[in-house]
Amino acid sequence: MPDIWDLSSLKPRTDIVVPGETMASLFWNAAAQRSARVFMRQKELGLWREWTWAQTAEAVREIAHGLMALGLQPGDCAAILANTRIDWLLADMAILSCGGVSNGIYPTDAAEQVQYLCEDSRTTVLFVEDEEQLDKALEVRARLPLLRKVVVFDTKGLRDFDDPGVIDIAALRELGRLHAQDHPGVLEARVAAVQPGDLAILVYTSGTTGKPKGAMHSHAGLVYSVRGYNLIVSQDEDDERIAFLPLCHIAERIGGAFFAVYTGSILNFVERPETVPENVREISPTVFTAVPRVWEKLYSGVTIALRESSRMQQLAYGWGIGVGMKIVDKVLARQPVGAGLKLQFHVARFIALNNVRKLIGVHRARYCVTGAAPISPELIRWYLALGVPLGEVWGMTETCGAATATPIGGIKPGMVGPACPFNQIRLDPITSELQVKGPNVFMGYLNLPEKTAETFTPDGWLRTGDVGEVDADGYHRITDRMKDIIITAGGKNVTPSEIENDLKFSPFITDAVVIGDKRPFLTVIVMIDQENVEKFAQDRDIPFSNYTSLTRAKQVQELIWAEIERVNGKFARVEQIKKFFLLETQLSAEDEELTPTMKLKRKFVEKKYSDRIEAMYRS
Repeated sequence: MPDIWDLSSLKPRTDIVVPGETMASLFWNAAAQRSARVFMRQKELGLWREWTWAQTAEAVREIAHGLMALGLQPGDCAAILANTRIDWLLADMAILSCGGVSNGIYPTDAAEQVQYLCEDSRTTVLFVEDEEQLDKALEVRARLPLLRKVVVFDTKGLRDFDDPGVIDIAALRELGRLHAQDHPGVLEARVAAVQPGDLAILVYTSGTTGKPKGAMHSHAGLVYSVRGYNLIVSQDEDDERIAFLPLCHIAERIGGAFFAVYTGSILNFVERPETVPENVREISPTVFTAVPRVWEKLYSGVTIALRESSRMQQLAYGWGIGVGMKIVDKVLARQPVGAGLKLQFHVARFIALNNVRKLIGVHRARYCVTGAAPISPELIRWYLALGVPLGEVWGMTETCGAATATPIGGIKPGMVGPACPFNQIRLDPITSELQVKGPNVFMGYLNLPEKTAETFTPDGWLRTGDVGEVDADGYHRITDRMKDIIITAGGKNVTPSEIENDLKFSPFITDAVVIGDKRPFLTVIVMIDQENVEKFAQDRDIPFSNYTSLTRAKQVQELIWAEIERVNGKFARVEQIKKFFLLETQLSAEDEELTPTMKLKRKFVEKKYSDRIEAMYRS
């Protein structure tokens, strides 16, 4: 890899040694090593408040003692129903320190889903974020006989609320302080009693094909994974991270929070999901992990901003990104970059590209990571052209996060890299399904022995359901989900994710679902990017009164068709989209069409909009 990016600090680290064979002991040993260092920050009343490791340990100790005072026994489950915030991690570490099992619940889940998850996990203590989440808990509490107490993080609006089954986090910590005075050494004994093979956390799948399944991960698997992550790229106490993905999702839980516990990198918790772009600019993380939806949104924001900039700025950007792309071509081809081209790139950064990096908030980023869903190779190339190494990882809840990773010094857009050094991967010789084996693989699904058995091959490899291929360098490419491959009426196999990824590269398209299985041609359902399409309409005086009327506007329909035609030009005729329709409802994570990570549920969307799909093929 040429030295146009300084990659020397990204090599795997072997000098970080935090002892401990369970997440509980790992946390307490890390806190002892780093007592006075800053571990976390969270914005409160406009200011970023710092938490040192010592302050974090004190809070975790008090919450853990509070849980023991409430009767939490080793092996009992406690659940957390909240957005990503410092309280989430404090409660998580406290539960594990007591020898309990920690389970995260998406804050977008409805009351009925909360009931199911608490029943299935046999939750005895439930942490909730605020009044909104408390209402869900109270609605189903009578149907949860094992639930002993609900703990509230934010009591705004609850000043006059009084319920013996509900306690706020401050009162729990006070209860814990008293318990610690009366029971000295009991927490240390609990931590020491936790065994590596004990169940530590539950991570429930999104439930797109039925009820959510609770993936079980042991302490040994978690510790093995976070130590293994540092063999991919380095991270240490000088790094700054942004914590904003749901902590009940495997990516932020393991690759963000638990990895930071091990490495000591600083976790900066965003104010709320809507402020992520603003908070990223404020923090300027040195390590940034996000899902493709975020990388696409940042790119589209730059695209729209450029349309409003001066002609001189547009020319400067166009020249600068062109120079960056020349660098990318040589880097990806493993060719040397000449001194002249390097000089041009430094000039390009000075006059244009550095401003783009600052606009996004990645000007300090040593490396960035994308995962959890497919991403357009062209988007990877764009970030590389800015001088921002963006690597892909692939994995799933059942593999404790990443199972493959592209080395930052050897990125191949469209490839998710070789197997991580801590697990093995093979391709099924008949189906080309990727299968994984290693200590990071989960223990199985809670209460579902038959489902667990189905998930493994007879010789013990995890069936991932992802279809792929591998090149001569051992790099894997995910072509699609086994269940998503389209076979047209003419017998042509089509991998919809390739087409969908190219469509999502458009600043006007947030998501897309290609239809065509057993059909004569391909069609697509499109979810527009509301902000960018509204801006398009306003700039052209296109009348609209709400989201639905915006999607129905003739000029908007023509805009999206032009984006589809752009993508069609990259594919053979049989793989081209012939018709489309736009979703007319603005969707959020609360809607059934979207997963908690904001991806359209293919099967659900196909079923819900079957009438409109049939209409496209009839007309």
